[in-house]
Amino acid sequence: MFRPDYPIRTARLLLRPLQPSDAEAVHAYQSRADVCRYIPFEPRTLDEVRKRLASPDRSRSTLEEPGQALLLAVVRAAGDVLVGDVMLAWTSEEHRSGEIGYVFHPDHHGNGYATEAAAALLRVGFEGLGLHRIIARVDARNRASADVLRRMVEKKLLGEKTG
Repeated sequence: MFRPDYPIRTARLLLRPLQPSDAEAVHAYQSRADVCRYIPFEPRTLDEVRKRLASPDRSRSTLEEPGQALLLAVVRAAGDVLVGDVMLAWTSEEHRSGEIGYVFHPDHHGNGYATEAAAALLRVGFEGLGLHRIIARVDARNRASADVLRRMVEKKLLGEKTG
């Protein structure tokens, strides 16, 4: 079983398991068509968000086997504001691989939070879970998300673990 030391801290952010009490903050961006147009779900009602966050799979703080994912709230440490959420999925034990994903409230775009949070997830995946390869999928029309990944590649944060 793998359990990160929560909260996962970055220079400006805290990453922690999503909680039922996060429903209204999550709904504030997951209910928006402009947010959901590039991700694999339609805008959600507050009731749908509440039901999802009440599910143990949506508030998982540990990974026990491939196929499971950590879904974490991204909280701006200054002010304790939930700005988005990120996902680290363990996709294969044999290939020691995983996947990351992220979604942020548009009010917080342009601050580097997605890059900072995704870089923290890569550290957790490579150093904590012992993965060798972590991928991210992006809709080709989503330039902002592609730019996050591009910046990570430029900083040599995304890709295969070497050594």
